[in-house]
Amino acid sequence: MTYNSHKDGKKVDSAQQKPSKGGWNAAIFLFLVEVVERFAFFGLAANLITYLTNELHQPTSTAAKNVNIWSGVSYIVPLFAAFVADSLLGRFNTIFLASVIYLVGMILLALSVSVVPMDYRKVIFFVALYIVAVGEGGHKPCVQTFAADQFEEDSVDDKKVKSSFFNWWFWGIVTGQVFALLGVIYVEDNVGWTVGIGMLAIAMAVALILFLLGIKRYRKQVPIGSPLTTVAQVLVAAARKWRVDKKCDSGGVYHGDGQPKTQTLIHTNQLRCLDKAMIIDNLDSMRTIRDPWRLCSLNQVEEVKLVLRLFPVWLSCLMFAIVVAQMSTFFVKQGSTLQRSITPHFVIPPASLQALVGLTVIFGMPIYDRFLTPIARKFTGHPSGITVLQRIGIGLFLSIFIMVVSGLVETKRINVVKEYNLLDHPKVIVPMKVWWLVPQYIITGSVEIFTYVGLQELFYAQMPEAMRSLGAAVYLSINGIGNLVSSVVISMVQAISIRFGEEWLGDNLNRAHLNYFYWVLAGFSALNLCCYVWIAKRFVYKKVEEDDVPEQKESGAINRDMGEEII
Repeated sequence: MTYNSHKDGKKVDSAQQKPSKGGWNAAIFLFLVEVVERFAFFGLAANLITYLTNELHQPTSTAAKNVNIWSGVSYIVPLFAAFVADSLLGRFNTIFLASVIYLVGMILLALSVSVVPMDYRKVIFFVALYIVAVGEGGHKPCVQTFAADQFEEDSVDDKKVKSSFFNWWFWGIVTGQVFALLGVIYVEDNVGWTVGIGMLAIAMAVALILFLLGIKRYRKQVPIGSPLTTVAQVLVAAARKWRVDKKCDSGGVYHGDGQPKTQTLIHTNQLRCLDKAMIIDNLDSMRTIRDPWRLCSLNQVEEVKLVLRLFPVWLSCLMFAIVVAQMSTFFVKQGSTLQRSITPHFVIPPASLQALVGLTVIFGMPIYDRFLTPIARKFTGHPSGITVLQRIGIGLFLSIFIMVVSGLVETKRINVVKEYNLLDHPKVIVPMKVWWLVPQYIITGSVEIFTYVGLQELFYAQMPEAMRSLGAAVYLSINGIGNLVSSVVISMVQAISIRFGEEWLGDNLNRAHLNYFYWVLAGFSALNLCCYVWIAKRFVYKKVEEDDVPEQKESGAINRDMGEEII
């Protein structure tokens, strides 16, 4: 226990001194901002394919590709925004600027579906759509990281709070999504797109106001320059010393100039080729001024290792993003062919079925956080119950069943179509209840509880502190690249299937073979899971000197030995 002395000689327990900024008092504003922003985003994204096919009259495969490309861009822009936030503007300023751009895009989008003449509507709509992508891309990684920055992580209790924060953050995201899917989608389908998109523009205005209301409570991080410079310096320095035979464990290692570090990283034995960047050779010892492009500190080298170690995990999660991408495209078109009537006067919009994913998360996340995690913690001793890599792996395993179940349900739908001779009547509702699709949506929700939250925590906790916005952006880019790859996969499947005489993903879903497509994705997901397990067993978590918090327990012997083999 530490104490602070005052002029009157009294001592005050510093642990009882509550900071004036940060904590949930500040994070609650950012939490609400995220809920409202997700309401706006999913109110647009979840039903976009319906607007493209019904209002702009695009073919189903073209509309699906356009949705995937736009979603991909929305999740790739964060990479550039995070770089700007970490190196130039800071997270607060980046969020403010992105929110303004986001709002402008939504207003223009509302105008494009209402007052813009039909001759120009398509062009203005897509311009507005990509302005929204830029605003959303700048907003998303910085808000999450900025909110996480409001919490300390100096003790076991702090780390428990931060791990729980990621659970509830994702819960908030899904809550906004569910309200959009149950409310906005119905308005768009039954009242009109003008009112629906107008609601989304108002929501973004509310998000901007909420963000500014908490301005005096935020704990702000000052940008410290380009984080990528450190990466480049280490790579260049290691390349320039590739002939150096001296090893870092034999002494002569540069530890820095004595500047205070927030975290001092422990040397690890993975990616040993980079260790040469911190070895002091004869040329370095003769210099009076250090050349940062020839000699880097141990901390710099280990920070670059942290970034590079995350890349295989990122790569192995792309297949998961491809699977989830089908939820807002082919799942919606699948549901549009089925019986969706609740009463004679109420029909469920097909895109609203995605709310089942959100409802699964809303009810499942508290169970996971308050019930499953404490039970697992008793057996493992880990603050989060299980490691983040184990959590992600469970989600990847369950994602296989999304496609398996989807394929079985689609096979059932096709059999009903054949039974009622509806193969050439794609606009006739198939006499099969839409509730058959419920299992695939519930499994998707369960997968998101494990995989998405695990990825959020991994790419925040395992990135260097100066690159945490970039870490959030890299995590989001999994969805972006996954959507783009999904678009490419759709084009390839279309081309190959047409070449062999049977179009798998045609406009007429009754004659298409969507079930074959789902089973192909299930097979690739199973192969991908094997690759992920191999990568996870060799992953080494961040290790910090004088850390009073127990480190995460790695699952394999290589991890326990500080990663003696190089990935």
